[in-house]
Amino acid sequence: MSTNNNGQKGYALITGGTSGIGYELAKCFAEDGYNLVLVARTEEDLQRSSSELSRQFGVQVTAIAKDLFQQNAPSELYDEVKGKSLTIDVLVNDAGQGQYGLFVEQDLQRLLEIIQLNVVSLTSLTHLFLKDMVARNKGKILQLASIASELPGPYQAVYHATKAYVLQLTEGLISELKDTGVTLTSLQPGATDTDFFNKANMLNSKILDSGLSDPAKVAKDGYQALMKGDDKVVSGLKNKIMVGMSNVIPDDKVADQMNQMQGPKSEEDR
Repeated sequence: MSTNNNGQKGYALITGGTSGIGYELAKCFAEDGYNLVLVARTEEDLQRSSSELSRQFGVQVTAIAKDLFQQNAPSELYDEVKGKSLTIDVLVNDAGQGQYGLFVEQDLQRLLEIIQLNVVSLTSLTHLFLKDMVARNKGKILQLASIASELPGPYQAVYHATKAYVLQLTEGLISELKDTGVTLTSLQPGATDTDFFNKANMLNSKILDSGLSDPAKVAKDGYQALMKGDDKVVSGLKNKIMVGMSNVIPDDKVADQMNQMQGPKSEEDR
């Protein structure tokens, strides 16, 4: 990656960049000399995170408030970035949410919003920024896919399905772009210590007692894999074992195991 006159490496755009894995990834990029475009819904969170990163690492941070649950948000974001004459060297599609509970008991509109954010917005942003990268024959995209992308997900069926889409989309694009200077990488963490579980109404799930990953470690694994041009990385030994075992155990048995792991806690466990 070429650097500018200040020794900086260009711009990384990170959705969901104000908290959790997204914020830790922002720190990885900033520490390595990238300027940042942070995207999130809340102006207050954006301003706080932008100030922290700019002050700590001395990079330029552009904050853009967009609600990626909204259908027009990806194109609006792309147009705003172009209007600021910013060239995005790295796109990080981190923004994503889940919804916990039995599928038939969930609010359908909420499930469709999850699909809009995790699938439709991610696809739109990938398409919009990837076209520019291909035209320049240079660029990188990091997709948050999760180990959920390779496992059936009782109590989180829609979330797991969306992450399977992300993984399959990314792997298809990697093949399409193998003769170009553009690379894509899927980051596959397991359950990580972020606000994901609170937003998903998942605080009663047994998976919270399984030992959560450190978001800083997950981000570091993803950043290193992206810089090396790896196709994908499963973060954490426990998660690597889980994915490996799922490849040899029948799918129905894997689903039953996930049911046990993700199901609600009993009265005695609460």
